[in-house]
Amino acid sequence: MHTISDYQEYFIDYLSENTTQKEPKNLYEPISYILTLGGKRLRPVLVLMSCEIFGGSYKKALDAALAIEVFHNFSLVHDDIMDDAPLRRGKETVHEKWDVNTGILSGDAMLINAYQLFENYEGDIFRQLAQLFSKTAIEVCEGQQYDIDFETRDDVTIPEYLTMIEYKTAVLVAAAMKMGAIIAEASDNCRSSVYDFGRLLGIAFQLQDDYLDAFGDPSTFGKQVGGDIIENKKTFLYLKAIENGDDSLKKQLEGLFSLHPENPSEKIQTVKGIFETTGAKESTRQEIEKYTKMAFDVLEGLSISDDKKKVLETFGKQLMNRTV
Repeated sequence: MHTISDYQEYFIDYLSENTTQKEPKNLYEPISYILTLGGKRLRPVLVLMSCEIFGGSYKKALDAALAIEVFHNFSLVHDDIMDDAPLRRGKETVHEKWDVNTGILSGDAMLINAYQLFENYEGDIFRQLAQLFSKTAIEVCEGQQYDIDFETRDDVTIPEYLTMIEYKTAVLVAAAMKMGAIIAEASDNCRSSVYDFGRLLGIAFQLQDDYLDAFGDPSTFGKQVGGDIIENKKTFLYLKAIENGDDSLKKQLEGLFSLHPENPSEKIQTVKGIFETTGAKESTRQEIEKYTKMAFDVLEGLSISDDKKKVLETFGKQLMNRTV
C-alpha cells in the first residue's frame, strides 16, 4: 500500500499528463483552469486507494479517478453559477473569470469527458463502472435540486437535509471507493461494504464542510466564509438552531434567513452567534463524529488486512479533523 500523499502525487502527475490545451481555447482553457486550481483530490485518491486495498494496481484505476475528478469539478462549475459564488479554492470561479455561458458550456464538456474516460475499460468492468457513474450522476443532480428547493422552504427537516447531502456529496465519495473495488474485481460484498463506508464518510465530510463554511478560517478555507448564510441555506447548523432555540431566537433566525443585505457581514456574525448560543455548533461537531464512527464500524467488517483498514481509518480521521 502507498500513502495518501503518494496517491495524491500519482493522480496529480496523471492529471498533468492529460490536461492539454486544445481549440477552441474558450472551451478548454476554463476546464484546465478549474482542474488545476488544487483542492484535496479526495475522490480520485479514494479510487486509487480502494483499488489497491482490494488487490489491484492503482495504475489501472487512474482513468476512473480522473473521470471522478472531472465530474466533481464539472458539478462545482455549475454549482458556482447557481450560487453566484465569487471564489472557489481561493480563486475566481469560472463564471467570474470568464462568463456564465462559458461556465455552462465548459461544464457540459467536462461531463462528456468524464464518460469518455470510462471507455478505456473493457467488457464487464466498463459496464459496471458506467452504470454506477450514471446512477451517481443523476443522484448528484437530485441532491442539488433538493438543495435549491430548501432555500425557499421553511419546513425543511433534518432527515430531509441528510438525504440531500447524501445525494449531493456522499454518493460520489461512495462511488469513488466502489469504482476502485470494481476495477480490482473485488467480491460483491466488499464492493457493497466499501460503498457504505464511503457514503457515511461522505456525509461526515459534507457536515464538516457546512461547519467550516460558518466557522472555518478564511485564510485556509478557500471559499467565502459565511457563504451558506448569505445564500440562506438550511444547513444542519441552521436546522439544529431552529430545533434547539427558543421562540425568540427562532423568529430572529428565520427573519435573518429571509434577508439579502448588500453588506452581509453583520448578518453572518449574528447568525454564527445564534448557532453557538443554541448549541447547534457543538451538535454539528457531534454529528460529524457520529457519521465518521459509523463509517469506521463498516470498515471493521471489511474482509481486508488490518494494515489496509488502518490506511482508510487514517484517511477518515484526517477528513474529520480537517480545517480546509
